Amino acid sequence: MEEKKIRILIVDDSAFMRMVLKDVLEKEKDMQIVGIAKDGMEAIELAIKTKPDIITLDVEMPKLNGIEALKEIMKRAPTRVIMVSSLTEEGADITITALELGAVDFITKPAGSISMNFRKIAGDLIQKIRAAMQVDVKSLVRKATYTSKKLNLKSLVSSKIVVIGSSTGGPKSLDLVIPPLPENYPAPIIIVQHMPAGFTKSLAQRLNKISNLYVKEAEEGDVLEPGKVYIAPGDYHLGIKQHDKKSVVYLEKSEKINNVRPAVDFTLDKVAEIYKDKTIAVILTGMGKDGTKGAFKVKYYKGIVIAESKETCVVYGMPKSVVEEGYADFELPAYKIPEKLVEIV
Repeated sequence: MEEKKIRILIVDDSAFMRMVLKDVLEKEKDMQIVGIAKDGMEAIELAIKTKPDIITLDVEMPKLNGIEALKEIMKRAPTRVIMVSSLTEEGADITITALELGAVDFITKPAGSISMNFRKIAGDLIQKIRAAMQVDVKSLVRKATYTSKKLNLKSLVSSKIVVIGSSTGGPKSLDLVIPPLPENYPAPIIIVQHMPAGFTKSLAQRLNKISNLYVKEAEEGDVLEPGKVYIAPGDYHLGIKQHDKKSVVYLEKSEKINNVRPAVDFTLDKVAEIYKDKTIAVILTGMGKDGTKGAFKVKYYKGIVIAESKETCVVYGMPKSVVEEGYADFELPAYKIPEKLVEIV
């Protein structure tokens, strides 16, 4: 019996790029190209007609750009979409928006001569396509069913800290967790989202715009303050150390952990050592097990662990691992996490 192939639709405005992608993906025994589109309009037509498993979608295109095409595809023919983005700041902003609109993942086009360099990242794309097949399409189009009620806090200073770890599907879940928190939230929040350099800054800027809290990409030497959110920059592990009774951020490029950098395990390990039972860990959607060892460390010091429930996860991997090991004190859909975070502090 022949194994079912992953059916792929390629969308790119560059004829050369379409050829390179087709060439690279067709070599894989488990992949089949079912259509090739040169602009957003054609992409929507072919998505409806060919019903692919995966669409690789160029961000910048004529007639209808990647974002507009993505919105229509998710409305009319929901599909797992991997965005193909340029490494520009604008490309990063658009990519973050795409992830919030339901794209599963993204890959960045290398700068310079596309063909030579693209073959280098081809392995990465192939891996992401196979990984994306684990995603339930329904989870990508599910609308948040929560009413944003105003969360209030009596003003107080807490000695606690919150560390949030997320991967695939993270921007969507973070959208439900961070904006509802009140601006006088009495603890600092660190976010470790698996993302390459350049994209975490766009994520921080976007969350900052829609949140009551101040959100920034963390920098070396940042002093943690309550009511502020620090996002670990892409390609750096984020740790904290004590200096003059203050918690100070440090960044390092040591070995990847769980094949990622930044890693949630790295940050939780360092934070739990300092904050002990005052640590609150939140593990959101994502593939793999990053955050499980960190959650163990948090539980060892009697801190609290919250895992996102399957209901709102794009990929129920990282939280599932934490739940299966018995480390989760609470398992909640993303939209219920802010209330719990307010209650705990």
